[in-house]
Order: sequence, then C-alpha cells, then structure tokens
Amino acid sequence: MDNSQRMKQLVETLNEWARLYYEEDAPVVADAEYDKLYDELRRLEKESGYSFADSPTRRVGGAPQKKFEQSKHLGRLYSLDKCQTSEEFEEWCNRIVKAVGGLPELTCEYKFDGLTLNLLYESGKLIKATTRGDGVVGEVVTAQVKTIKKLPQKISYKGRIEIQGEGVLRLSRLAKYNATASEPLKNARNGAAGAIRNINPAVTAERGLSFFAYNIGYSEKSFGTQASMRQFLKDEGFETEGAFSVVNSVSNALDFANETDSVREKLDYLIDGAVFKVNDTALRDEIGFTEKFPKWAVAYKFKADEMTTRLNDVVWQVSRSAKLNPIALLEPVDIGGVTVSRATLNNYGDIMKKGVRIGDRVFVRRSNDVIPEITGVASEDENAKQIEKPSVCPVCSSPVKEVGAFLYCTGEQCAPQTIASIDHFASKDAMDIDGFSEKTAEQFYNEIGLKSAVELMNLTSFDLYGLEGFGDKKISNLLNAIDASKHTTTERFVFALGIDGIGKKTAKDLVKRFKTLENLQNATVEELNSVDGIGGILANNVYEYFRDEKNLKYVSDLIKSGITFEISEQKSGVFEGMRIVLTGSLPTYKRGEATALIEENGGEVASSVSKTVDMVLAGEDAGSKLEKAQKLGIKIIDEDEFRKMLGILTEA
Repeated sequence: MDNSQRMKQLVETLNEWARLYYEEDAPVVADAEYDKLYDELRRLEKESGYSFADSPTRRVGGAPQKKFEQSKHLGRLYSLDKCQTSEEFEEWCNRIVKAVGGLPELTCEYKFDGLTLNLLYESGKLIKATTRGDGVVGEVVTAQVKTIKKLPQKISYKGRIEIQGEGVLRLSRLAKYNATASEPLKNARNGAAGAIRNINPAVTAERGLSFFAYNIGYSEKSFGTQASMRQFLKDEGFETEGAFSVVNSVSNALDFANETDSVREKLDYLIDGAVFKVNDTALRDEIGFTEKFPKWAVAYKFKADEMTTRLNDVVWQVSRSAKLNPIALLEPVDIGGVTVSRATLNNYGDIMKKGVRIGDRVFVRRSNDVIPEITGVASEDENAKQIEKPSVCPVCSSPVKEVGAFLYCTGEQCAPQTIASIDHFASKDAMDIDGFSEKTAEQFYNEIGLKSAVELMNLTSFDLYGLEGFGDKKISNLLNAIDASKHTTTERFVFALGIDGIGKKTAKDLVKRFKTLENLQNATVEELNSVDGIGGILANNVYEYFRDEKNLKYVSDLIKSGITFEISEQKSGVFEGMRIVLTGSLPTYKRGEATALIEENGGEVASSVSKTVDMVLAGEDAGSKLEKAQKLGIKIIDEDEFRKMLGILTEA
C-alpha cells in the first residue's frame, strides 16, 4: 500500500471515529488509539507535502449536530498542538525561542478531559452557551449548561465576553450516578458530553456536572496575560480547578508536568495532561496560529490510562470473604507502558449493567497499582457470547448464594477463601507474622489441615514437625514470629479480621473513633456511619460482622490465643481533640507534612467538611470544602495562622 492509499484509509478511519466521538457521544476507541493513527497521518502528510481536503489534521472538533440550534462563536475556538515526551516539549520551546528571541514566561495548568464549552455573557448575564463544534460554529446548549449549579448566571463585568472551559463530570458524581443507573456511564468524559448534548436539560441536571473555566476568547476587555485572565475568572466566581503556575524555564515546566502526572489519580476529575501557554498575550499575536491550533500553546499528554481490547474469557475467583469475583481475560494490551491481560468486572450485576460479552471489544482503564477495570463496551462482536452466572462455586462446587449484585460461595472450607483469609491475617499490614506467606498458608492447609487464623495462632512445634522445608530452626523462628505478633495494635487486628471493604486506613479511622475493640463491636450503624470516610455500605458491613455469632466466636478465640493490644498514647498539643480538614494548596507545606503536624499535636485530619469538624486549614484553590465550611460557620485558618498556632511564627 503506497502513502496515498494509506493516508486515505487513515482519513476515513479517523473521520468515522471522530463522528462517533463528537456527534454521537459513542467513542469506539480510547484517545491514545486515535492519537496513534492521527500522528501517523500527520507524518505521512508531512512526507508527501499534501493532505486530503477532509483530513482531520485540517479540522477542529466535529460538525455540530443538527438536532441543536447552531451559533457562530464571536471568537474562534482552536484545538491544541500536543507533545508526549520531554524532548518534544523542548522542541516546542525552541520554536517559541526562535519566534520571539528567548523563552518567555509560560503558564502551566491542567488539561481537563471533558467537553469544551463557550459561554457568552452580555450586560453581566449568561446569554448563550455553546459547544466548541468545529471551532467556528457550535451547538447551542444554554438550557443544559444553566443546570450546572456553581456556574455564575451573572458576573460583575458588563461588556461582551466569551468564557471558555470544560464541562466535567466529577468521579464522585460518576460513581454516585452509576450506583443506581440502569445503564452505567462508560467514563466521566462520555458522561459529561452525553449530559450536555442531551435535548432534555433534566438529564443534564441529574448528572450534576461542573464547569471549570480556563480561558477567555472574545472580549471587549483586554487582558495582558493568561495569569490575569485566570484571576478575572476566579474573581467572577468561576471554578478554576487544578494547580496553576507561571514559569520561565523548560525544567520548571517539566517539573509541573511530572508533579501533575503524579497526583492525577488522586483528583476527583479526569485530566490527561498539562497545558503550557505563553503568558504574554502580545507575544501570542507575534507567534501566531496554524489552521488548527495556536503556535503559542501546547498540550503535554500523559501516558494512556485507557485503551480498548478484546475480551477473550471470564473466570471466577473466590476471595477470602467467600465472594466470587469475575476476572476478565483480555487480549494483551499496552496501557501506559504496562502490558495488561487481566481486568476486574467487579460483580455479576456490573456485567449485566455494562452489557459486556465474551468476544466484544471493551474499554479497559488502569490507575496506578489498582487492578485494571473494564469500564464499558467499545464495539460489539456479532459472535459474542453472554457471560454465564455460576450456580456453584468453581472450586469446591458448593451452591452459590446471591446477595444483591454479588455471588458468594456457601462452602464452609473452600480452599481459596480459607488460604486467602489466613494469608491476609498474617500479612505485614495486619498481624505482621514474619516469614509467613500465602505459599505457607497453602502448605499448612493441604498438609496439616490448617483451617483458620485461630489455629495458626495456636500452632505448636508438634504440629509442624516433619513438614517439608521446616527444620527445627525454621519452626522455632515461625513460632517466635507468631508469638511476637500477638502484641499488636487494635487497628492492625481490625484490619486482619478481613471485614468486607475495610482496608488498613478505614480500620485506623474506626479505632480512632471507637478507641477499643469492645466499643467497635457495640457500635450502632448510625455511629459507624458518622465516622469520616465510612459510607452506608461499609457501616453496615462492620455492624453485620459483629452481629454474626460465628464471627464473634472467631474474634473471642483469637483473643484467647493470647492477643493483647497496645494502649495508644493520646498525643497532646494545640490541636488536641480537634478534627481539622485540609483543602487547597498551602504555600509551604505539602498535604502529608501538614497532616503529620496536626496529628503530632493531638489533632485528627478529616477528609470532608461536616458539623463535627472544628477547623478548616485552607490554601490556594480551596473550592467547595471552603464554601461548605463558611456556610456551617466553621473556623477557617490560613497557613500563617496555622504556623502561629504551632509556635513556628511569632506575632510581630
């Protein structure tokens, strides 16, 4: 196939993918897959010296949908050029240097992954909201956008001005929506686009979108810098989420990109890169534009966290809580430099909601070290097969019990769950039995019939004598490790119990609140639900665990094996007995450093604002937590006051 034929093929494929993405809100490939073919097309066009008239490299976005009224923007909206490596970013910087004689100040901000919107204000009122469309003409979605609660309907500036930003579905809102939706959303980007481009504004309102403002297009007011634009947006009440910096070197810009990449998994919204712009608007005019994007701005794209691949099969694994977990076996695919061949489907209810079948092409998302997850179907295969719901345990053949969306093995001694439960109990973050592993648990289960952690804690040298690999020294070391583990902390013990959904942080939060195991056992659902970070499901899991006679006997027998708890020393200090929320970016301290200072001085750091919170430490871009604290009348301090309270700063 010659270059011309390949270019034509790429144009047809990319245009069809773009049509489905922009006009139907039904993407069939991940962004990284589109970008790969787009880059190939751009390279071939450069080599051949021409491009087809309908090439996506000559177009911004997609054609506006006919079901919406269409409107011409006062100022054109452009796409962004992109780079994916530090070398490519340096090349972009070198082009800027060549154009203006030196590297000017650059602004650094997040690249949000939502739907671009353009808002027209006249006489201080929101007159019209449109999608980007093809950059010149967009779809009128005013009624839909007006359902966004925090979007200013009025601003103090009375001239004509177009505010640009991203319609975003926060991940917490996505989870809340999908929990009750008959058809879950594939991802937050698709959820935002589908909500705004829905004829019925009630659908938009139901999703609870946010609007993050980041640019000013047409304006009767002049702005000398990008930084002054952002300050204007903040002053007028727009949400301007994410970090923002002004830098004057390549290394500082790359530091911003790397820091942003490292925190993106902790954010409550999707970002897929960082955006760098020349700060000075006069220099921008000098640098200019291409047909598709401004030469003075670039998007630094991060490694992909989502791709599509074929679902080859589904197997069911038994967890330590007896839950049957569906594991997807995938055609191997590279996601962010890691080859992924397995992913979770959560539960059978999730499979039904997403309509996933064996043979379909599916979206797979990977976040840090979390098990990759199938988020939805990219394209259906006509020969695909339904995923069958097991009626018996795949390991011990005991009947399966269905509880809501989950399936459970009813077998009393199912090997995988027993081995996993004992291994979890002995793990480093739980009882921390040195030298004990899952392999050891499996050996003990098969060769000496070890069936529970109680039996593990009561092992004797007689039980282990003659086992392969266990001489006198190894037996002595293991028994000593078991004995040493019996003096532990209450939070380690609670985590070791393996209560469904209770991780080590949640166990720590529970013990912070209830102090003793006895108090935790006697806690009501309401009391459990009041613990910071504990929702209704986890509260019910803990409550039900300690109402089960078998579990109570298990806990009692463990205590009888000789387990004792350290008495935690209540730290004193200026924050003693106080619950404090951190929000925004502090000038000096990182969040972990501020948390440590609060805890060292007797305080507790809470993750959300409620009436039980005593104080809020607010930094730059504090957002909704600060607003809620103000409404509740909670004391708010900045870093200077925080340091004064600690005695780090003295009054002048």
